Amino acid sequence: MMIAYTRAVSRKLADCELTHLNRQPIDIGQAVLEHEAYERALAAAGLVVEHLPALDDAPDGVFVEDTALLLGDHAVITRPVASRERETASVADALAGRFTVHHLAAGRLEGGDVLAIDRTLYVGLSARSDRLGIETLHALVAPLGYAVAAVPLRGCLHLKTAATYAGHDGAGATVLVVNPDWVDPAAFGAVDPVAVAAGETAAANTLRVGSSLLIAAGNPRTRDALAARGFNVVELDITELQKAEAGLTCSSLIG
Repeated sequence: MMIAYTRAVSRKLADCELTHLNRQPIDIGQAVLEHEAYERALAAAGLVVEHLPALDDAPDGVFVEDTALLLGDHAVITRPVASRERETASVADALAGRFTVHHLAAGRLEGGDVLAIDRTLYVGLSARSDRLGIETLHALVAPLGYAVAAVPLRGCLHLKTAATYAGHDGAGATVLVVNPDWVDPAAFGAVDPVAVAAGETAAANTLRVGSSLLIAAGNPRTRDALAARGFNVVELDITELQKAEAGLTCSSLIG
């Protein structure tokens, strides 16, 4: 059975790291409700939700995706911005009983920049992940049977802000949901790209769980396009979490 590792929203969420958005007030109570609804959606899709230890003094702690990569029986602890080192230590401790844990030794790399399609890890060159981090990841995962490909980005936080793997549609095509303004769909090889509708940039960050495809609420044309392709689309309101530059993939580690 698949496990989704999550962490509670910090009361200091409003002090989160920001790269592309201007800081604005965040309703913490509403963010907590959004995260609880997210966890319920994961459970409804058949995942076991396991709570990581709370870190209320870590503003970005809820965004556990950035701290690790889960690759089969292996976990790679990443190297996010220095302010998040306590988060990675906590995740490493929690995963040690179930995974063989590896630690990225050099460079910067956040899990939100890593998109796995089959045995290839596409890694965004972003403000949060650099070439040294990507090269270090390649050296670590190549013996595990994974290829690594660097992907240039423009104008967004992470690779999975711009593109996510939706799985196979009703006709069996491998679908990538993508904002072509931020990343070139051709970088991902043999995929069938579904471009987000104009003005629906948040829709590029989808999360496939079980037979459902989670999408942020407020993106009706992209939602309908994906539903027409045979996906069971489930909308979630993450309005307050989005003020912290979050997407749906950010708040869980699934493996």
